[in-house]
Amino acid sequence: MKFIELCSFDNYVNAHIVLGMLQEAGINCHLKDEYTVTIDPLLSPALGGMKIMVCDVHYARAVELVGEMNKKE
Repeated sequence: MKFIELCSFDNYVNAHIVLGMLQEAGINCHLKDEYTVTIDPLLSPALGGMKIMVCDVHYARAVELVGEMNKKE
């Protein structure tokens, strides 16, 4: 299984809101660099923040869901 970066966050709460929504929709995903950025937020710019990684098979659906979520905001 190959994972592709969907989006990145500097904020733990926002990252988990999107992650939970994707997991609830049955999309195989996880957060990359979550612990490093949480422990030392100053490293976030160097690492590119916390990244939501999505299985390549589910990528198109994940983009759709995040797009719909952003329209509602």
